[in-house]
Amino acid sequence: MRYRLVEVFEARAGSVRTIVLPGGPFEARVADELIDAAESWREDRDVRVVVLRSQPGTDFCAGPAAGLVPERFPIDPAAALARLRAPVIAAIGGRCESVGFEVALTADIRLAAPDAVFALSDVVERSRLPCWGGTQRLPRAVGTSAATAMLLTARRLDAPAALARGLVASVDADLDAAVEATVQLLLGVGPLAAELAKEAIVRGSELPLRDGLRLEGDLNHLLQVTDDRAEGLAAFFAKRPPDFAGR
Repeated sequence: MRYRLVEVFEARAGSVRTIVLPGGPFEARVADELIDAAESWREDRDVRVVVLRSQPGTDFCAGPAAGLVPERFPIDPAAALARLRAPVIAAIGGRCESVGFEVALTADIRLAAPDAVFALSDVVERSRLPCWGGTQRLPRAVGTSAATAMLLTARRLDAPAALARGLVASVDADLDAAVEATVQLLLGVGPLAAELAKEAIVRGSELPLRDGLRLEGDLNHLLQVTDDRAEGLAAFFAKRPPDFAGR
């Protein structure tokens, strides 16, 4: 039976989409399916959270498969995931290397198991540059010095070091429980507020502080006139859970 990459789970107040990587080397087929899934969910307002993980007991990604040529993808899976409106959680255990690491770097929240190890060793081990955003997203995640060392010396970060560097939000012995708790928390957040928060952080990180503050203010004005904002205020004063509609 052909392995199915994408599994869909429905959840309260919207839906959660879970992308399950097969583990081991990252194949071209996996990249294609990941892109198709992300592109199909991009404008789907019913999608509230996306979870990216590997099959139980496998590495998140052991690097590129022999037949994978990352440079040939006009739209790469990392870029496709980065365009999603909904928050993306990456649950990472075992090896997270090369193109798989580049994909994980697009997640909004990265959670790691204690055995997680991160590496972007393409320059040293394959004499090639990362081309799915690794040279740009890694420095933004861990700082220029640590990113340069990882790229030029094939330095690996274990889970505690990744946590110390801010690469992951937490290291959890029970990764499944940590993912579920984070998913439930995000399902309680207004989807428009989450979307605009992502936009403020991503776009703002590329702007001077003055322009970033203006962007934050503009996005706040957009949110103020939405039904979700009105529902959030009404729920707060009525002391009840909000029922966000995503509009």
